[in-house]
Amino acid sequence: MSPDFILGPIRDGSWQSHIAADWRRPLARLALLSLGIMVLTARDWAAMADQWWNISTYNHVLFVPFIVGWLIWERRAALASFKPKGWWPGLVLLGCGLFGWLLGTMAGVNTVSQLGAVLALQAGALALLGPRIGWALLFPLVYLLFLVPFGDELVPALQMLTAKITIALTMWSGIPAFIDGVFIDTPAGLFEVAEACSGVKFLVAMLALGTLVAHSCFTSRKRRAAFMTAAIILPILANGVRAWGTIYIAQSQGIEFAAGFDHIFYGWVFFALVVAALLAASWRFFDRDLTAEPVDAAAIGNSTYLSRLAAYRLNSNAVLLASGALLVLVAVWSALSARLEAPLPQQMAMPAVAGWSAVSYEPQIGWQPRAGGADHRMIARYRDPAGREVDVALATYAAQGEGREAGSYGEGALVPGSQWRWLSAAPSNTRWHGEILLARGQVKRLAQTSYRRGDLVTGSVARLKLATLLDRLRLSAAPVQTLILSVEEQPGQDSAATLSAFRTAMGDEARWMDRALAAR
Repeated sequence: MSPDFILGPIRDGSWQSHIAADWRRPLARLALLSLGIMVLTARDWAAMADQWWNISTYNHVLFVPFIVGWLIWERRAALASFKPKGWWPGLVLLGCGLFGWLLGTMAGVNTVSQLGAVLALQAGALALLGPRIGWALLFPLVYLLFLVPFGDELVPALQMLTAKITIALTMWSGIPAFIDGVFIDTPAGLFEVAEACSGVKFLVAMLALGTLVAHSCFTSRKRRAAFMTAAIILPILANGVRAWGTIYIAQSQGIEFAAGFDHIFYGWVFFALVVAALLAASWRFFDRDLTAEPVDAAAIGNSTYLSRLAAYRLNSNAVLLASGALLVLVAVWSALSARLEAPLPQQMAMPAVAGWSAVSYEPQIGWQPRAGGADHRMIARYRDPAGREVDVALATYAAQGEGREAGSYGEGALVPGSQWRWLSAAPSNTRWHGEILLARGQVKRLAQTSYRRGDLVTGSVARLKLATLLDRLRLSAAPVQTLILSVEEQPGQDSAATLSAFRTAMGDEARWMDRALAAR
């Protein structure tokens, strides 16, 4: 075959004449299978595209398809050495990818369903092209994983880490400061290490860039590992320096000037300089010959291991038909599970709590937990004879799905864009997770969130998702409830003790919530 990859001699001027004969039908089959996968997983591709375009954290992902195209083009000479052949183990991988997508869809975990959609595309290529071509395309195929938006899960940890780095640098530079969670109080004012200041945007982009550079510019595994370590640590440290710089400038120039300087200099110039510094420091250690072929076609062709794998052949048309059957099976299963809804009463009311009386809900600063897509939402305040008060929010869902997922990002006690900010984590256990919120830098609220499905009462979103997933796999339905108990902190009052006393008076949370459902 011509070393021009799939480019053959031009005979009649048609576009088909540019593609070598051995590649025409395999590429057509691959295009058809890829289209089928993308139609099945269209919701996830639309969601990913929306994040790439509209969320600055993921704008860099818009370049990933072009990078993958360039990486494949670089390998055209090596790919010309092989003929695409159907490979039945690729069908197993395709089934795993589609099942992963199904699990993510049923559990309402977008990252998992999106990852499954990408894995299915990768597996489809292996099933129709074979292991030798798959090995030649290994890095471009793996790099496709950066299409999946990730990083939101890291935000709380990065916020706390940035806050710790910032307070250390602030005190080192002689500025008196006090830290409370993610808030840093200085003479110039109160600063918050908000989600947007966590540095996740730079870290995620640096991971994608670092992976590309490590592969393209190094051959030594030790050098690659050292470069990737630097690519992870440097943006975290740099973000702490950025936050400290803003505080430092604010002490002499004021908060408004510091904020403007932060968005202009730190937002664009500073991190560009950090990237340039990392590449400059690594330049002398690059050990890959940039003129060399990115893969060794001869080594791939002579590999005994790949020869054994290639022996598991299957007719390409049979691979395509089996792939289509997998797509239909998963589509039907997904459609049936999506229709599941548990029966709920038309009206619900907050159950009584022994020794506590329902009173008018009048918070110092407005607080309304978010429960998007819930079929019933209630909030009430209870007071005991000692004057202690507890706010109770209860949301009930007939089903879990897109736009109606308990525990998803932005749902629960902390509502993005409200007056409330996340301050720190609070003691938790298996039945609830605790967090401390702060409003206007002065009012604190301790919130404890529980999720309930059937007999399960947990503070873990992961356990709730798993329970939801198992029910939907069995095509059975059960209501899901979110219970948030919270207390506005008052001088001389132990908020945790107040919530503990209230829980004791409630008794078993599941039975208490059942009374709201009138199920028992």
